[in-house]
This record gives sequence, C-alpha cells and structure tokens, in this order.
Amino acid sequence: MPSSSSFKSHIRPWLALVLAGVSAFLAMWIVVPAPNRTLLPLAVGAPEIGAWLMVVGMAGLLLSVVDVRRRVLSRVALILSVAAVGLASSPFVRFARVADAAERSMHMALGGDYFSKIPETTRTHFLTAPLSTMTLFRGIPAPSSHVTITRGVKMVRSDSTRDTVQLTMDVYEPAMPGVHPVLVQVYGGAWARGEPADFAEFAQYIAAQGYVVFAIDYRHAPQFVFPAQIDDVRYALRALTANAARWHADMTRLALIGRSSGAHLAMLAAYATDAPPVRGVIDYYGPVDLVEGYRHPPVPDPLKVQAVEEAFLGGTPDAMLDRYRAASPISLVTRKLPPTLLLYGGRDHIVEPRFGELLAGRLQAEGGTVVHVEIPWAEHAFDAVPNGPSGQLARYVTERFLAAVTAN
Repeated sequence: MPSSSSFKSHIRPWLALVLAGVSAFLAMWIVVPAPNRTLLPLAVGAPEIGAWLMVVGMAGLLLSVVDVRRRVLSRVALILSVAAVGLASSPFVRFARVADAAERSMHMALGGDYFSKIPETTRTHFLTAPLSTMTLFRGIPAPSSHVTITRGVKMVRSDSTRDTVQLTMDVYEPAMPGVHPVLVQVYGGAWARGEPADFAEFAQYIAAQGYVVFAIDYRHAPQFVFPAQIDDVRYALRALTANAARWHADMTRLALIGRSSGAHLAMLAAYATDAPPVRGVIDYYGPVDLVEGYRHPPVPDPLKVQAVEEAFLGGTPDAMLDRYRAASPISLVTRKLPPTLLLYGGRDHIVEPRFGELLAGRLQAEGGTVVHVEIPWAEHAFDAVPNGPSGQLARYVTERFLAAVTAN
C-alpha cells in the first residue's frame, strides 16, 4: 500500500495542472475576443472574475512549485499558472489610471465642486471608492434602506393601428417621506428580448438612495419593428408624468438609464425635440449610429449585428436608409442636449467603443455636458457581474452623475 506522502506527491502535480489549466483557460478570454454567441459569456465574465482567477491561479502555482524540478506536469502547471495570474491581474494593474480618467471626466463635465452639491443624505449611500477588494469576493452589499417593489404594473395603450398593447413595469419606491427624483430604466436585449425585472438589483440599489425607479417595458422585434419600441418608451414617459403623484415621483427631476438596446431607446427618448424635461441620460454601451454599425460590424461579430438590426428595423439600410437614420441617436444631436453619461467597454464586440467616442465628440461640439468613460478591458454587458472591477467603477460613476444632475 502506498504511503500517504507518496500518494500526495502523485496527486499534487495533477491537482496543480487542473487548477492552472482552468484558470488559464478562463483568463485567456480577457484578451481573446469571443468568436460566437456561445462563447460570449466567457469574454464578458473573465475580466470581471479576475480576482477569483488569480486566487485559483496562485493555488496552482504554489502546488506546482513543490515538484517543478522533478515532474513535467508541474512545470506545465507552473507556466499555465503564471500566465493565468498575469492575465487575470491586468484589469487591476490598469484600474487606477482608468478610475482617475473617469473622475477627471466627471469634474470637467459637472464642475470641480459637483460632489459637494449632492445632498449628504444621498452621499451616505454611495460606494466609498471605485474599487473594493472585499466587494470583488463578497458582492455589492444590499442596500440598508427599505425599498417597496411593485411588480407587473399594467400599462395598456392603443397604438397607431388601434391594436391594444399590454405592457408592464416594475416600480421601486424608497421608504423615505416626500417626493423623489425619478430614474426610468430601459432594459436591453437586442430589442428582441428582456423584461422589466432585468437588473432588478441595480434598480433596488438606486431606489434606496432616494429615487423612484420605473423599470419599463416595450414591444420586441422581429414581431414589432421600429418605431414600436420607442413609441412604447415615450408612452411610458407620458403615463408616468400623468400619474406621478401616485408614486410620489417628481417628474421635473427625471433621468433615464439603459443598457445596450435599452440605452439606445433611452437616448432616442431623451434627445427627441418633444421629450419631457430630462435632467440626464445614462448610456451603458448603447448603439449610436445604426447605419455605421450595420455597414462596418465588429470583427469578430458574435451577435451578428447586421441580422439584429434588420430584425429591429425591418430591412437593410440600402432599402430603408431614412429609418436607420431616424433610429440613430447621433442623428438627433443637432443642438445642446441633456447631460449624458457614456459607459463603453474597450473590448466590446457588439457595440464598439468608437461609437461612445463619436457620440461624446458630437455632444460636446453642440455644447452638451458629457461624461465619457471607456473601460479598456471590458466587453459588452460588463455590469452583468456588478461586483467586478468594471461593474464597481460604472456604479461609482453612475450614482454620482445621477445625483449631480437630479439635485435641486
């Protein structure tokens, strides 16, 4: 019977190799773009779980060092472990520089004293830093303030064809007396899927800071093509304005937020000439120019951008160029528009970061207030892992921007 020590010496290199191999395989997606939709979650999530990958990689490294002179497996494990730790640490090596750039953008756009103008009662709920090591492992703490959540509130309307449209929304109300500023949240999903309950944790987090959050709904492509989606968003804004008292909502302090296709709809609604008074709009990796996005899709293109846009708009830009332009938020930037926060991933292969740069430049040229943050290691939907470095930084900037633009 083999001794315990010989058994351990036999198992240890294999365990080291497994830990090193797993961490290296996952960490490689921090630099390797996903070639298809199936692998896209790996490219999205890998940079955001880098802290865990470093822990696993270090465990593999320590186990491999013991036998590195005697076993080939240990030498392979050592190489893989070093690669995994190096790749996984890259977002954290760059984080301070990116966070400083984000802070400078906030000060340039909102004023050097913007933070002092935010009410103390709101500031007490903020993240204290753009990155917390404990949060990487434990998650973002649940809000201490109570929030009342009402799901499935019906919003029934008739569209231009007199068909009945049944939509719902979720409402998050803070347990604080008084009338509160409003954040309308529009979910993403390539205009074809999603529901108001998406990013419910974020809505609850913001509501705990003293906002009424309305997570609204819209009809989906390809059954319904543009402009059905933006018609639904505009209807929701009108309905909320008419019923603001019911929810103790101050619609004069209104901001919109969206992710991906939801950000696109939020921008269209906020930038329209007949839009209600909007204090600010928050764009998480939203499409900006649908003509350019169609004609020059990302490479690789895991979501098949052209097919997504055709389903949304009902055809190609060659067949319906005017519709593509009307559906492009950048076409509406012809005057000074509400303050805008733009958050894009530098490795986004759905909506490339160049579109954030393009919109920021156009808004600034028209005299608008713009905070533009590009996170170089992040992919599309980076905040799906809210406690990752990208999600923490985005939330840190978002809550400050939102409070600044909705302050009395």
